[in-house]
Amino acid sequence: MFGIRFIKFDSTTYVVHYKKGKVVKEGRGLAFYYYAPSSSIVALPLGSDDVQFIFNGTTSDAQTISVQGQITYKIDSPKQLAELLDFTVDEKGKYKKDDKEKLHQRLINEAQTATASFVQSLDIKSAIRSAKELEQKINETLKVSKAIEILGLVPLSVNVLAVKPDPKTEKALEAKTREALQGEADLAIYDRRNFAVEQERKIKESELNTEIAIEEKRKQIDEKKMQSEVQRADNDRKLREMKIDADTAIEKKKMETEMLRGKHDRELREMNLTTEIELENKRKEFVEMKVENEKKEAEAKAYALDIQLKAYKQLEWKTIMAISGRNMSPAENISFAFREMAENAQRIGNLNITPDLLSNIMQQQQ
Repeated sequence: MFGIRFIKFDSTTYVVHYKKGKVVKEGRGLAFYYYAPSSSIVALPLGSDDVQFIFNGTTSDAQTISVQGQITYKIDSPKQLAELLDFTVDEKGKYKKDDKEKLHQRLINEAQTATASFVQSLDIKSAIRSAKELEQKINETLKVSKAIEILGLVPLSVNVLAVKPDPKTEKALEAKTREALQGEADLAIYDRRNFAVEQERKIKESELNTEIAIEEKRKQIDEKKMQSEVQRADNDRKLREMKIDADTAIEKKKMETEMLRGKHDRELREMNLTTEIELENKRKEFVEMKVENEKKEAEAKAYALDIQLKAYKQLEWKTIMAISGRNMSPAENISFAFREMAENAQRIGNLNITPDLLSNIMQQQQ
């Protein structure tokens, strides 16, 4: 109504709103109302975009090749690009002109220029194998290109998908390559057979050398065995001699030991005999001394006893019994009474002794 419109853009679109030739507003992802009769809206995509390309080139050996690939870029300065190309949209957001194709074509032209100069320095075979080198060359050319810089673009990557020769040339190359490959295959078969023969010869030679080495080792082993047997016999002889010498030395030592033991025993017996003689002499002297001492002791005791008894010789037995101080039993008193009667028997006329009295005396004595 009355020419007023509403328009909205996403966040990856840079929008410039012109009114009567002057910028009213600009920015990313805008949404606004505008008066259509006096307004002009420019929309530039800020996201990355891809450009497919395919073009021909001529190699140094005058062969035609086709290069197919893709360029990825983004708009770095949208306002600068809007001044060079027309990205005006209508009220529905559709571009009024197709200047995006112009932008793509300028990128392709820069890539083709870089490719042409590079391919002309290569022959057909090298050019077919130069995809990575072409990618690097195109990428470097786009980054330093003044035209790309003026447009406000930044190249992100370049991919060369295929480098193909002319179909006839491709068939010729295939045939030539096929023959070369066949020749290489035949040569490989020949080399393999020759290698097998050479390996067989080396194996036979190695087997012969191994047998010779084995025989040499056997010879050395036999010599070592003979040397070992001679050495063993010599060692056995030396061991026998050492054993005989050892046995002789042992017997000699035994004889010397026996002689020393006999001498020692003889000396020991002589010493024992001498000791026994000395002991017997000492014992004899001791006995004689002991007898002499006992004799003197007995004489002394006899003399003392004689002196003691000399006083008792003049006393009667009755007096001795009385002074002994010992209490006599009734039986002893009766016995003494009988003794006294026996001494005075001439004075006794008749004496009667009953058996009971004698029996009593005998029982008490027992």
